[in-house]
Amino acid sequence: MRDATRRNRNIGTAKQGHGKDNELTIPQPALTLRSFFERLDNYKKVPRTINGHDFLFVVEQTRESSKHACTINDISKIIENIPTEDYGDLKLIILRQPKRKEETMSSVWGRLIYSYEFEGDYFPAIVIEAVDFDRKFKWTKKLSVDSQKELEKLKEDGHKIVDDKRHFVADYEIDNVRTTQLYRTLIHEFGHYVHYLEFVERPGTVDEEYEEWEKRDDLYFKLPKSEKEKFAHNYADKTKNKLIEKKIIPFERIED
Repeated sequence: MRDATRRNRNIGTAKQGHGKDNELTIPQPALTLRSFFERLDNYKKVPRTINGHDFLFVVEQTRESSKHACTINDISKIIENIPTEDYGDLKLIILRQPKRKEETMSSVWGRLIYSYEFEGDYFPAIVIEAVDFDRKFKWTKKLSVDSQKELEKLKEDGHKIVDDKRHFVADYEIDNVRTTQLYRTLIHEFGHYVHYLEFVERPGTVDEEYEEWEKRDDLYFKLPKSEKEKFAHNYADKTKNKLIEKKIIPFERIED
């Protein structure tokens, strides 16, 4: 049998966005193995059963200037319209408040964690970050092809991006952030997990030897980042287009 507590070697590393393109580092307490995104404070737990699958929403309290752009009900509605076979063992949906240093050094809309430690247990988790609406977000003008595409998608989401000669800059506005995180980021992270399931879990059987599973697990994490991103982008685009065709999205914010 597979060990559910096995730690993903990429947690907290550059492959998960940790300290990317920065000389500084986010502090890691010496007496804990938990990564910075696993250290939660002042949170509440909200269980939800969606299409017969049990999820646990973990909502961390935000700072005064920050807010979670997506509600639990918003996220639940999207998950309701994702095929149940794509849920796998995914359980945790974390609405997290990043620290100020993390916002500066490792700012992301969200992330997938293949093995997230929560209250002494380990589950796959999708993390959606709160945003400090007193801040602006900046993009370097030296953009890769993929970053240029992402910038265009952000404009389509409604972000008012301007050129200040040194950076591309935009204000965080809650409706635009919600559009990005709810209709793109959430589904994109599901795409990463589906890729993992198809590559690692689905080819085998429940009774297969752990060693065989571990080999495929290792192969998945050796895939080029570009290949994994391409799969997740395609999954997100196809899913989003289906939801638009069915007139499921966009929809008004559903307060909890």
